Amino acid sequence: MTSVEGAIREAISPFITDANLFLEALQISSAGKHRLIRILVDRLDPQTPLSLDEVTAITKPISERLDSLTELGERPFTLEVSSPGVDFPLTLPRHWAKNVGRLVIVTLKSGEQATGRISSADEEGATIESKKGVAQKVLLAEIAQANIEIEFK
Repeated sequence: MTSVEGAIREAISPFITDANLFLEALQISSAGKHRLIRILVDRLDPQTPLSLDEVTAITKPISERLDSLTELGERPFTLEVSSPGVDFPLTLPRHWAKNVGRLVIVTLKSGEQATGRISSADEEGATIESKKGVAQKVLLAEIAQANIEIEFK
């Protein structure tokens, strides 16, 4: 973690905590003399979706705080505050719990792949049910990558 990233995390944490949200990811990228600061937040309760109003409510105070953060210097930046999209990888137990009922593609560290609906999730892993109705328990420790599969109905 860079000193700029650490300073940003420290500066924005109170706003996120006060809103009962969780800092999912902080991404800082550069394009020439300009920076993009992307902050992904989500609810602590995985069963309740994050609303656009909640994201909007924390964006202004975060922006104001970052404007006064000396570690950012005079270099201009664009701030994006949002929630993780469907392309965000499932890495934590709460990601799995939030997506119960959705279609997922899992690649295990062994190279084996599994596709199916998440039927349940706990702190150790998740149960995925294939189209044929076969349930498979996958442990988080054995997962190399897992993403939600977008479905069109």
